[in-house]
Amino acid sequence: MHFDKEFDASGLSCPMPIVKTKKALSAMSAGQVLRVIATDPGSVCDMAAFAEETGNPLLSSGQENSRYVFFLRKG
Repeated sequence: MHFDKEFDASGLSCPMPIVKTKKALSAMSAGQVLRVIATDPGSVCDMAAFAEETGNPLLSSGQENSRYVFFLRKG
């Protein structure tokens, strides 16, 4: 999937992946896509809730090896 910016939250524990994702999205323009990589299993539920609460759609979530990968579109 095409993305405009990537943020690697590997090694960060809750709530830091969400906090840093929010900061990364704030520097982006509406419609741009952010790819987030995380290693915290809690980020799966957290990222979905974050997307719903903030209006930044979660386009895709999956797993690559031992990492979780999310694509969010800035709303």
